[in-house]
Amino acid sequence: MPRKWIRNLCFSTKSSSFSTSHFPSPSRFGLSPSRPSFSESVMDKTLEMAEPMIMKWNPESNTLANVTSLFHENRKEAWDFIKYVNNLHKAMHFSVTENSNSEQLVRCQMLMQIAMKRLEKEFYQILSMNRAHLDPESVSTRSSTSDYDDEEDNDKIVNESLSEVEDASSIAMADLKLIAECMISSGYAKECLKIYKIIRKSIVDEGIYRLGLEKFSASHIHKMNWDVLELRIKNWLNAVKVAVKTLFNGERILCDHVFASSDSIRESCFSEISKEGAMILFRFPENVIKNSKKSPDKLFRVLDMYTGISDHWPEIDSIFSFDSTASVKSQALTSLVRLGEYVRTALNEFESTTQKYSSKSPVAGAGIHHLTIDVMNYMSILADYSNILSDILADTTPPEKHSLPASLFGFSDAEESPAPAITLKFAWFILVLLCKLNGKAEHYKDISFSYLFLANNLQYIVVRTSTSNLKYLLGYEWLSKLDSKVELFSSNYERLGWSHVINSLPKNPTLRISPEQVKKVFINFNSLFDQACRKHSLCIVADSKLSDDIKASIKRKIAPAYREFYNVHSTTVRNNRNLRYVIKFAPEDVEHHLSDLFFGTV
Repeated sequence: MPRKWIRNLCFSTKSSSFSTSHFPSPSRFGLSPSRPSFSESVMDKTLEMAEPMIMKWNPESNTLANVTSLFHENRKEAWDFIKYVNNLHKAMHFSVTENSNSEQLVRCQMLMQIAMKRLEKEFYQILSMNRAHLDPESVSTRSSTSDYDDEEDNDKIVNESLSEVEDASSIAMADLKLIAECMISSGYAKECLKIYKIIRKSIVDEGIYRLGLEKFSASHIHKMNWDVLELRIKNWLNAVKVAVKTLFNGERILCDHVFASSDSIRESCFSEISKEGAMILFRFPENVIKNSKKSPDKLFRVLDMYTGISDHWPEIDSIFSFDSTASVKSQALTSLVRLGEYVRTALNEFESTTQKYSSKSPVAGAGIHHLTIDVMNYMSILADYSNILSDILADTTPPEKHSLPASLFGFSDAEESPAPAITLKFAWFILVLLCKLNGKAEHYKDISFSYLFLANNLQYIVVRTSTSNLKYLLGYEWLSKLDSKVELFSSNYERLGWSHVINSLPKNPTLRISPEQVKKVFINFNSLFDQACRKHSLCIVADSKLSDDIKASIKRKIAPAYREFYNVHSTTVRNNRNLRYVIKFAPEDVEHHLSDLFFGTV
């Protein structure tokens, strides 16, 4: 009764006659305070909520908890577990500032250790059991990474019944993120990262192995013959696409998502997981370049490797954007520079090889020289890499203008509108080829064959250019000028090879002449036409259009004139027994003989 009276007296707000200052403190009588402090109340409430949940999932005291997964069994309970642990950590932080030696704080620390062991186990299980759902391909192809940052999103996850069609990858990523944030905020980042790095690095290393990428030394590559090395390059070309777009991209997405709460942690984590494999990937091209002879034959594989890096540079730059992965970007860029240097050297070697070609044997039938075929086929393939070559050749010094004869070069390189470096380079290559062909044409004893040889080879150049990407580099004007030269050379061939046959017929075939003159015309035509057909039947014109055009032009000048002369004067010949033998060719025979030209057989 006295204690109740004192309590009522001390804490009654209705009494105005008494003041609490008139009464001594309870401690004067040896009494403890009747109410716990605020921090103790918070701690008690937190322990009351958290301890049953944490002990339920203590793997050391509960056999069931040791063999089951909290996040797999009950996602709502898993979220509650995380929430209680976070609350426990906040309460501990608040309490330690007031009384760092309280029994409650000791209990909290014990529970926190148990909870962290549980979360370590869950983190490991999710990473291990969801390897298929967390493989880089599944992660990288997701339309967007689901982000469950706030409580509303998490409530939606735990309250909705999960169907089989839900994205297992998103669920696993969300669970990992929840655990990582809880462990990191509770001071257990080291334990969390250790598990993550071990498991995810093993996946990256396995991916590198499955892609066939090995850590070759420069000396090892140097000992490989080209056939073996080319197979390695082909494998690398397939691997770089998958590695950049899937393997490293997927790991970066997963790492950014799981450790979104800490920039420094996600950087160090991704760097340690991916750096070694990425360096193996991007060092390979540089090692190939260092240990391969600069040869035009190997140029296309080098261009493929250059394309493999340059096409994926935006992704490389984005994925390895951390300071700690700058060495990866540096290695990729170094390989790119070395590949570009190799290309420029190989192109110069290609030009030099063309210039040094020294065979003096004329091509049979004034046909297409194999040098023309080789150079144009090579350049046609090069043109398919025009975008890459434009980058590589952008800073190269163009040929001196005085060394580019416009008559052969095909177009003018005006200072007010300079041609692109790649266009100048390709035009220069063809100019070098044309100069060589001019020299080859001089080896023919019959000058008409020289012109047919030039017409044949230039026509091949025109056709290969117009049917490949070369036409976009060299342009319509260049093609038109070269086409005009084909017509000029064809005309010169016709003039020098057939004009004596054409001129053997009278300009006016219907003009009446004496039998002796008729005899003379027929005999002369027979001889000249027969010789010309025999000689020019050995010629070869592989291009059907060019062949038809030349034959049609010759026919127009010979066949109609001969037919008229034949029709007018054949009667005179037939009526004279001594002249019958002078008609060797009927008009149809002349046309047939001309049609049989340029097949390379008599």
